[in-house]
Amino acid sequence: MVESVPQEPLVRLRNVSKHFGEGETRVDALKDVSLEVFPRQVVALLGPSGSGKTTLLNTIGCVLAPSSGWMQLDGDVVYDGRWLRSDLRRLRLDKIGFIFQFHNLLPFLDATDNVAVVLSLAGANTRVAHRRAVELLDYLEVGHRKTAFPAKLSGGEAQRVAIARALANRPRIILADEPTAALDSKRAGIVMDLLRKLAVEQQAAIIAVTHDEKIFDRFDRIFHLRDGRLDQEAEG
Repeated sequence: MVESVPQEPLVRLRNVSKHFGEGETRVDALKDVSLEVFPRQVVALLGPSGSGKTTLLNTIGCVLAPSSGWMQLDGDVVYDGRWLRSDLRRLRLDKIGFIFQFHNLLPFLDATDNVAVVLSLAGANTRVAHRRAVELLDYLEVGHRKTAFPAKLSGGEAQRVAIARALANRPRIILADEPTAALDSKRAGIVMDLLRKLAVEQQAAIIAVTHDEKIFDRFDRIFHLRDGRLDQEAEG
């Protein structure tokens, strides 16, 4: 689907492991995971419940600390046996956009403000934040709903606003946890087409956890996690 990609990956993991607990209660959630994802690629993580998919996504998103291994994001080595960045919140704001199964929009803010709030957290002034928010909503073809509150948005519209929010700070790494699970086939296809557009036009890497078989053909690569181990990929 992608004819060629640059040689430098945006996401690079080497022998990343993650365990919870110690001794008899220890659970190995990830075991020596190595992974590379390049700009303009849309990648799926598949696996049964408890296989480590969400743990891997949260590790790449710097929400969970690995127990061991090495991780590079957008050219910066961020973990090598320990965090090499002291301000992980800033790292997430600068480099990573998150999209979830449920849009998680703030119900008391309209579509524009739901996007602008992320920019405000990053230090943008109100005028700049609102201008960028409206630009993103227009880009995702939901600008006509910019003053609507979440309760008045359809499922597809709300997910587009959530994608706009994820893109607010121009991250090049976008992590999606079941982004189409709450959508019907038509809307799921629209969302995946938007993610493909974003990957190509913004030179981004998109990694999605999914069980949604109706979108498997939209991925460049599909990785399978089983018992914390990343199996050989299947081509999308």
